[in-house]
Order: sequence, then C-alpha cells, then structure tokens
Amino acid sequence: MIDIVESTIDHFTLVERVRSRAAGAVCTFLGTAREFTGERRTKSLEYEAYRAMALKKMAEIDAEARRRWPIVESAIVHRVGVVELGEISVLIAVSCPHRAQAFEACRYLIDALKECVPIWKKETWAEGGEEWIHPGLDDPRGETESVRSAKLTTVGSNSLSALRRETLAAKPETIGGEDS
Repeated sequence: MIDIVESTIDHFTLVERVRSRAAGAVCTFLGTAREFTGERRTKSLEYEAYRAMALKKMAEIDAEARRRWPIVESAIVHRVGVVELGEISVLIAVSCPHRAQAFEACRYLIDALKECVPIWKKETWAEGGEEWIHPGLDDPRGETESVRSAKLTTVGSNSLSALRRETLAAKPETIGGEDS
C-alpha cells in the first residue's frame, strides 16, 4: 500500500495490513512531529507534496526494496497538511520472513523516501518564523548507503540534479491544485 493522506495515519490498521503468515517479522517506522529541532521549539509542521510524482517515486522505491529483500507486504504512507506535535507524519511498515530483512528493508524505504520523494516540510517555530525543508534537496547531512543506492536506482538515467530541478520547477504549479 502506497498513499499520501490528509488525515491522521492509523498505524495499527496499517501494521495489521502488512502482517502475514508468510512473514516472521514486521518492522515499522513512525515519523512523528517533535517539539524541538535543535534549540528551536516547533509549534507545528506542515507538509506539501507534488502528489503525482511523489506516488510514482514511492512506488519505485517500494519496487526496488522488493527486488532487494523478500518483502511479503509493505505500507508507505505520508501525511500532508498540518501535523501537530506528537502526531504521525509518515509510516513505513514491512513484513519479511526474517527480522534482519524487515529491519533492512524498512530502513531503506524511509531513507529513500526522505531523499527522493518530492514532499516538503514547513516547520513553524514557537518564537515566530517558519522554514521550508526537503532533506533530499536542501540537507547536506550524511547519506546512508541505501539512499545512495536509491538515487542510482530510482532516478535511473536522470541525474539527481535533474530530478531536483524537475520537482522544484513543478512544485509551485501543483501544490494546492487537483494533483496535490
């Protein structure tokens, strides 16, 4: 299951959806809105997505994960709109025959999603001000091996720079429209 939703993510239902008799392990990742980013207090988060491209990229990273690991079921769900402190903004759930496979696949999926999927986060600060962030475009922090590999796999013949230009160029026209 791959989705972008505007309402609360029901993690219990999604985890139950990926459970299977064929899988000995289910690994989940829940991204939640935290109160502090470094020294700054967060008031709320807001997410926007280039929906059509985001769903396509989510499907590509899911397909790559299924190529690498024996995934029985998976769920990749990201929320858009305002996310209050403590609420879930993203869920990854993976079932595999063994725990190491489930852990590795789950880690790959969240790392690749953060790096390659055109979803932008606006942090609104308690002391005033706000900042738009997309880790894959703006954040030079260290990449994991799985993300470096995801770039090569999901971007294909396009360079990551071309993907960045494409998503940045498309964002203003698509956010808030029928496609978002």
